[in-house]
Amino acid sequence: MISTRRLLAVLAHAGAWAVLSVAIAAAIFVNSERTVEIASHEATLSPDFSGEVVARMGPVLPDLRIPSGTWVGVEVELGKTDAATLEELTGRYAAIASQPEGQIAVAERTVVAMALAAAVQGAVLGGVPLLVWAAVGPTRRRELYAGLRTRGGIAVSGLVVVLVVVAVIPYGWGRTDPPAEHWTALHDFLGPEVPLPAEAADVEVMSDATTAQSRRLIESGISSYQKSVEFYSQAADNAAALELRQPEEGETVVLLVSDRHDNVGMDKVARAIADAGGATAVYDAGDDTSTGSRWEAFSLDSLAATFEDFDGRWAVAGNHDSGGFVRSHLEDLGWTYFDDEVIDGPGDSRILGIDDPRSSGLGDWREQTGLSFGEVAELLADAACAADEDGDRVGTLLVHDANIAKPALARGCVDLVLGGHVHVQTGPTEVTAEDGRVGYTYTLGTTGGAAYAIAIGSKLRRPASIGLVTYRDGRPVGIQSVTLQPNGRYEVDPWAELTY
Repeated sequence: MISTRRLLAVLAHAGAWAVLSVAIAAAIFVNSERTVEIASHEATLSPDFSGEVVARMGPVLPDLRIPSGTWVGVEVELGKTDAATLEELTGRYAAIASQPEGQIAVAERTVVAMALAAAVQGAVLGGVPLLVWAAVGPTRRRELYAGLRTRGGIAVSGLVVVLVVVAVIPYGWGRTDPPAEHWTALHDFLGPEVPLPAEAADVEVMSDATTAQSRRLIESGISSYQKSVEFYSQAADNAAALELRQPEEGETVVLLVSDRHDNVGMDKVARAIADAGGATAVYDAGDDTSTGSRWEAFSLDSLAATFEDFDGRWAVAGNHDSGGFVRSHLEDLGWTYFDDEVIDGPGDSRILGIDDPRSSGLGDWREQTGLSFGEVAELLADAACAADEDGDRVGTLLVHDANIAKPALARGCVDLVLGGHVHVQTGPTEVTAEDGRVGYTYTLGTTGGAAYAIAIGSKLRRPASIGLVTYRDGRPVGIQSVTLQPNGRYEVDPWAELTY
């Protein structure tokens, strides 16, 4: 049985380790930083215990500050961006602010990761002094303590203290205190003539670094934000009243989106339609971005946050999702892409997909990269037909451009092809193969309401399309299309049954 003295010694050591670990972890945490993509910027996050989120906006726009809601704060220093003008950048800010969940999730994940890393380092470093204490042993500790009372021991002790101070707190010597920051409530900064949304009630701006031009930019951004929130929030509310077909027992409904082109405002609308139609999974047919650049991570983060709780999330990259960033980022956020294999899909179905082999910029031109479009189409058909021959029939072929699946449909190897790309809804269209088997092709319009590859704005540029695909007994059995017009009016197509 452990003695009381030994128990107290163990508790004392554990308490000392806990105190050291927390102190070291806190010091590491507040001195750490991470670089992530936030608000279309390369941003540096630095945590602290201020309880406030401070956004350093750069040399022209004023810095912003808002309570974090916890005792943990963070300073966000916005770095480089590819926006050509301040007006364009302000418009992006307004669009992102109307659907901020994705960016909040990025910041929270980053701060939590830094906290966990600091905690692990603190726990390890906090145990070092105790290990040294134990390794020295009681006999040697008594000898060292006796030596400290001599002149030499006092000199060595003083030197150690000086070295520790220099090593631990080297900062601040010879430095002047930073200038005081003068924060002003946003409603005071803009004046009573500019109405503010309730969400901005706690926002403050750095008033001594602003100009009349930056004030006008903020006013413009708030106006765009209010228009965006009003339009998309009203559309999401109205979606709840849509008369959509409800899934019957044994059926699974999947939401289909495509060609969002950075329009994060439509994400809440798509989710509201999904909820109204009983969808529990989601397909993404690509072109979530305009160029596939890292600054467009905000669009992917918004999409992921909107459908985070869905049972399944499958996606392909579109021709505007150039490079590997879009796919890599969404895969990191839990989305499923395809690698030339038939995999499990929704409702006990089987699904195959492929990224678009082309790469586009912001214009209407296209260029081939690697294999040609036609070559990829034939290879895709070969894969689908080989699976069909092995008894693993493809129920759904998810692509960006439905044209790439024409050979697979013509050979009767798939039930349903889903795509986007052309920004115009067509289908579902029945296709009879050479052997008499029936398949269907369905092309969704642009979910982002995009004109070409641009969809960011306070309202839709074109009608926005959403699809609802119903599965029963492992096969797609119906599709319903929903279109949101730029004037906010919905058009709901009848549920189209797919029969084989």
